[in-house]
Amino acid sequence: MEEIGFIGLGKMGVPIAHNLLKAGYALRVYNRSPEKARELVALGARQVYTPGETATPGGVVLSIVADDAALNGVVTAQDAQLARKLAPAGVHVSLSTVAPQTSANISRIHQQHGSTLVAAPVFGRPPAAAAAELVVCMAGPAAARQRVQSILRALGPHIFEYGDDPQVANVVKLTGNFLITAAIEALGEGLALAAKHGIDPVELARMFTQTMFACSVYRNYATIIAERQYTPPGFALVLGLKDLNLILQTGAAARAPLPLASLLRDRYLAALAKGRDDLDWSAIALNAAEDAGLK
Repeated sequence: MEEIGFIGLGKMGVPIAHNLLKAGYALRVYNRSPEKARELVALGARQVYTPGETATPGGVVLSIVADDAALNGVVTAQDAQLARKLAPAGVHVSLSTVAPQTSANISRIHQQHGSTLVAAPVFGRPPAAAAAELVVCMAGPAAARQRVQSILRALGPHIFEYGDDPQVANVVKLTGNFLITAAIEALGEGLALAAKHGIDPVELARMFTQTMFACSVYRNYATIIAERQYTPPGFALVLGLKDLNLILQTGAAARAPLPLASLLRDRYLAALAKGRDDLDWSAIALNAAEDAGLK
């Protein structure tokens, strides 16, 4: 199989890179903190020291970084070396959760240098990444989407395509994250209500997630909230606030009011004001417990 580039070795990036190696792909890996590449290098990956070095003419590079600034930095570093080195006809697959406008801007940079952006943000926590069970929502030029289909199959069995405009995939991802944060808040409030009446939240969560709420989001977060498993974070609370801000910005740009998203943004701000930066984003449920007078 071909050698592909991979940028970003955080909580999601490392297990995704592992699965690409398992699928038989050779990897050139880059991370801002070089020591995070060690375990992948031990498995056969080749470490490089700039984003541009992950790219080859006509090749494929995947990236998964924390936010818009990091993604912009990856693409614009060293005078857009990544975009230039992928030309002609190479593909950059961005797995990150970023603003739609960020994808639109980065897509233009790639086009100017003869390469292509495919936005393919993923749904799933680190255990899902390790198990190759991520859900991928993908948008970008049709030929580029076809080119990277087989690579993305290493991430998970569910790939949903949303046309030729990369930023549409980011709208889908932010919509999904909005729904997840709403579920987290509802679970926090509901389990606090039950606990105030002496009901074991663990048993209640088990009942609901085995019956009327038997889906992965409720199963995962009901368990985390009921058992207060907020460390280590699968997705940090501070990143949850980042996503809520992006959701509200996207709504404002489209003149689509999101009153519930505004409430959720304030719940994240309240949690961060209490020093919970290093907890999982589901720890906003602690706000509801505290509001109910629970310890």
